[in-house]
Amino acid sequence: MNFIKTSLAIVILSVTTGAYASNLDNARSIENKTNTASAVSQDHIDKSADSVLAMKANIEQLQEEVKNLTIYHDHLARLVQNQAQEVTSIDQQIEDIKLTRQGVVPLMYQMIDGLKTIVENDKPIKLQARLARVNKLETMMSQADISDAEKFRRILEAYQIEMDYGTKLAAYQAKITLADNKTIEVNVLHLGRIALVARSLNGSHYWSWNTAAKQWQVIDASEGANIDKAFAIADNQVAPSLITLPVSGFTTNVESK
Repeated sequence: MNFIKTSLAIVILSVTTGAYASNLDNARSIENKTNTASAVSQDHIDKSADSVLAMKANIEQLQEEVKNLTIYHDHLARLVQNQAQEVTSIDQQIEDIKLTRQGVVPLMYQMIDGLKTIVENDKPIKLQARLARVNKLETMMSQADISDAEKFRRILEAYQIEMDYGTKLAAYQAKITLADNKTIEVNVLHLGRIALVARSLNGSHYWSWNTAAKQWQVIDASEGANIDKAFAIADNQVAPSLITLPVSGFTTNVESK
């Protein structure tokens, strides 16, 4: 009887142990599946979080780009507006230039005519060079490859040269025509437009320009020393000093500087 009870207890214990073991395995299996599912879910959560962060970063970048594009668009709009104003200004300047040219071109012709009159009525100081300069200006006016600004500059330059003739002491070699219509090669000296004298190449004869008669007149040999001194000053052979030169047939004291 005790044997049967003992055997029955063993059988019950075995069944109970087996059932418990089976339940434990099932629990472990469920736990593993739960852990796996949790890991997968966490991975999905992590990936979703990363995706959200990436999208947020992209949105912020796009917003910054939109902001920059807005600023650039406004900048271009201001440039276009400014360019439109510049075009209007340039168009107005072109119209003004047309009107200015209409006034400047006749003025240039008048200035050349005035310059020619000055040269023709002035003392014959470097006369051929001055007449050639005027002729060159007249030819220049019909040349299309020279701008009006350059033409005007050259005319002003010619006037400046004429002004310089009135302020300088200078000597040069040239041909002059005497009262008897004889043409000779001489050394010529002028002190501004005050005095204009000539000396033969051998230094033996002297002449002075008579403005009233518009011809060369002979100077007495006694004036030769003063004239020679003036030539020496003009050639930088001696220091500037007081000189006496005939003026339009008269004699005057002029200090050379």
